Amino acid sequence: MNLSKGENIYTHSDLSKKQRVANMFNRIARYYDFLNHFLSLNMDRIWRKKAINELTNHNPKLILDVATGTADFAIEAVRLNPDKIIGIDISEQMLELAKEKISRMQLSQKIELQRGDSESLPFSDNTFDAVTVAFGVRNFEDLQKGLAEILRVLKKGGNVVILEFSKPDKFPFKQLFGFYFNRILPFIGKIISRDSKAYRYLPESVKNFPDGVDFIKILHDVGFAHPNCKILSFGICTIYTGKKIE
Repeated sequence: MNLSKGENIYTHSDLSKKQRVANMFNRIARYYDFLNHFLSLNMDRIWRKKAINELTNHNPKLILDVATGTADFAIEAVRLNPDKIIGIDISEQMLELAKEKISRMQLSQKIELQRGDSESLPFSDNTFDAVTVAFGVRNFEDLQKGLAEILRVLKKGGNVVILEFSKPDKFPFKQLFGFYFNRILPFIGKIISRDSKAYRYLPESVKNFPDGVDFIKILHDVGFAHPNCKILSFGICTIYTGKKIE
């Protein structure tokens, strides 16, 4: 069931946020990669590289990529030379595109994809050396529950790396970002994807996400040790890291 014209992804009453997000990404899947690169001026590629660099010294052998989408973050993680990367997502259409991309790049032996719920991960405790999430945690229906699941499946000593949009707070980047994110991006996204709701949701989801020190506090409260963040591109994007020590 898709949202009808004019309905807001946050207020539609018949479906959970999780179902609404899955439907939205199923609708825009074929435009997702192009719009990501185009609308970020290819900065999203740089952000992913910097985020994966956080794991370089940890040599993870088994990596879980949560909300993998079209698997760009999982593909970037291949350069860490793990034994296996498992990508999980709730959107069937995004996963289909990811499978095609991975096959073309001859990475099917390295990256495995599964449909699944980030808030109920189908893995045993203490399974993964690292868990990554790129532009996905703000879509969790229950943020604390999703982060607790990530902590559960991490091995002791394992690391989490989360890449997410944030809100610049300094002049003039705050004003420029606000204008672009709230006016230009939804307009271009609507023209190309023919889905106005999806690209209205993006600025809404970023606005409602507890970024910066607020998110670090949530990571700490969930149980991650040494939560930290690195601000990218004047605050447009942030890398969050944490560790499981117990």
